[in-house]
Amino acid sequence: MRSRNVRWFSGVLAAFAIGTASAQPAPEVPLPPIRDLETMVVSGIQPGPGLWKVRKGEHTLWILGTVSPLPRRMEWESREVEQAIAQSQELIEPPAVRIDTDLGFFGTLALAPKAFSARKNPDGQTLQEVVPPDMYARWAVLKRKYIGSDRGVESYRPILAAMELYQEAIQDVGLKQGGVVWPVVEKLAKRHKVPRTQTMVTVMIQDPKVALKEFRSARLQDLDCFAKTLDRLESDLGTMRERANAWAVGDLESLKALPYTDQNEACLRAAAESDVLRKRTRDIEGQVAARWLGAAEAALSKNMTTFAVLPMRELTRPDGFVARLKAKGYVVEEP
Repeated sequence: MRSRNVRWFSGVLAAFAIGTASAQPAPEVPLPPIRDLETMVVSGIQPGPGLWKVRKGEHTLWILGTVSPLPRRMEWESREVEQAIAQSQELIEPPAVRIDTDLGFFGTLALAPKAFSARKNPDGQTLQEVVPPDMYARWAVLKRKYIGSDRGVESYRPILAAMELYQEAIQDVGLKQGGVVWPVVEKLAKRHKVPRTQTMVTVMIQDPKVALKEFRSARLQDLDCFAKTLDRLESDLGTMRERANAWAVGDLESLKALPYTDQNEACLRAAAESDVLRKRTRDIEGQVAARWLGAAEAALSKNMTTFAVLPMRELTRPDGFVARLKAKGYVVEEP
């Protein structure tokens, strides 16, 4: 399910404790020293890529494709984007998922200790006890390089340990997850008084206390997620830097040519297919696609100009959101 830019599982446990999980940027932290750079990461003001265009007669939907991570020291500024937003009657927000409860703030806050304990492996097992020896040896090398001597992560479930390692690694090579593109788009929409349409799917957990209790004792099928995260950090960090640079300078051809591997599909599949979530949710990926595509088609029917933001994958993959619009007869033009 991951490829829909609904990076919600890293917030699922927090959702039980604070009532929400959505694609919000992480707080800024000081930039650590950059080590072992084979490709320098761009910095300063960069224009980003050109816009995709979807048409229905005289009605136009402009789409900005995004990638993640992006250069940490980059400042994104696009005159083309500002012009398109200024002319738009609607801004369609990126697809996302929100996990919520009906307990209210204080009720969900009371669950925080239980949510914290649910991060750990059942029966007090360590990471070394739940992953194969060869996989743990690879983890130990990467952990030493990007996390250091912290022992707390050794009690985490593989999926959460993998996420922690990934975040530390991309920061270490001068990249960041989120917080580059969407804040600028929001600011421009506010400046030009463009109404926004949410496409977020909200999943209500009616029994968060029971769900947390089940999750604490449940075992996830998350070794594939763990292994693919190790694979990506061992072999793809250089490509991630190249991809981030290509997006920053607007090199669409390089973006298409660079191989794209993403461990998140395996990680979110492990979460979505767990008994805890599977019996409380239904086809989240399908709901997300339907929500965004419905908003796009409605906008193309009523607005002369609309602006939207989507992960670049959804613009280029054969079964992505834009390919589905094209299959329905909409005219699609690349930058």
